[in-house]
Amino acid sequence: MRELATQIGVKRACEVLNVPRSQLYRERQAKGELAPRPTPAHALSSAERAQVRATLNSARFMDQAPRQVYAALLDEGNYLCHWRTMYRVLAAHGEVCERRLIRRHPVYNKPELLAQAANQVWSWDITWLRGAHKLEKYPLYTVLDIFSRYVVGWMIAEVESSELAKHLIAETAGKQGIQPEQLTLHADNGIPMKGKPLSQLLLDLHITRSHSRPHTSDDNPFSEAQFKTMKYRPDYPDRFASIDAARVWARAFFGWYNNLHYHSGLNLMTPASVHYGQADAVQQQRQGVMSAAFQAYPQRFPAGLPYIQGAPKAVYINPPKPAENLS
Repeated sequence: MRELATQIGVKRACEVLNVPRSQLYRERQAKGELAPRPTPAHALSSAERAQVRATLNSARFMDQAPRQVYAALLDEGNYLCHWRTMYRVLAAHGEVCERRLIRRHPVYNKPELLAQAANQVWSWDITWLRGAHKLEKYPLYTVLDIFSRYVVGWMIAEVESSELAKHLIAETAGKQGIQPEQLTLHADNGIPMKGKPLSQLLLDLHITRSHSRPHTSDDNPFSEAQFKTMKYRPDYPDRFASIDAARVWARAFFGWYNNLHYHSGLNLMTPASVHYGQADAVQQQRQGVMSAAFQAYPQRFPAGLPYIQGAPKAVYINPPKPAENLS
């Protein structure tokens, strides 16, 4: 390529070999074969470039594009440089962007919570139950233990408020015998979740507070999944005749959910059996049934004796990513 370019010129050589000239120049520049571009005689001095930058970032022009600044200065009989040069001056300082002092969105940390036993991490949220009339609805407060999926507390009220949430959390913590520094309470960023009454209660009870990132439903998956299970029940009504009717239905539902529902996330254990430490006994009993079936019909189990899984030993909200192997 070098010899051909010497004979017929760089442009003609690139056309013959179908090689872009820009590629050739980049390769030469990378190898240090190109001399640095000389500074034109008419280039702005350092002082002039500083003046251009100061003008563009001034309070008057900081929210205007260089073309607008260029035109405004011309109308005032002032010429600093062409607007393209203004862009180059800004680019040299990384300022081809929003130059105003505006509020930046805060960076929210992803919550990473681990529960290895019941009453270590609770998740709570509010959903709405539709009433008999248009626009009539009742907030359902639900507190869920993420390790056992057991609904430790719930309430249907007429309004949504942090004061009501405070009473529900306090009563539920008392029933479950929560000790200081034992529990983490996770919720989204709704007004009742971050209100002063509930926040003060958590401080008084020494309960750690955790919140989802804004507009990130995946940060509160257990409450969302529980609401879906509830609203997909065959007997879930489209509307409730009254708030008392809603409470009657919810009482029956939560009794079924806690004590009779074989939860897929618990390897088909019920929330109550996991929450109150009966999961190991249930697993052993099921394993005994399966062993008897294997002894009676071994031909039905070509892979050998099946193993009945117990409840998970650890439950996460946003499990941490495994550390990369740096070796």
